[in-house]
Amino acid sequence: MFWKIVGGLILAWVAFMVLGSVLGFLVKAVFWIAVIGGAVFLGTAAYGAIKGKRAPKQLR
Repeated sequence: MFWKIVGGLILAWVAFMVLGSVLGFLVKAVFWIAVIGGAVFLGTAAYGAIKGKRAPKQLR
């Protein structure tokens, strides 16, 4: 009975370690994707503001 409890605790500990590692990687990946996306958005907005035509387009 003692070894079943110890084995269950070790199994739970390993599961939490793996889950924490995977979730930590995903959080870091999503953060860097958001940073890169924000930089691309700001660059595109700045390029459009600098390069844009002065006369606004009219809808027909």
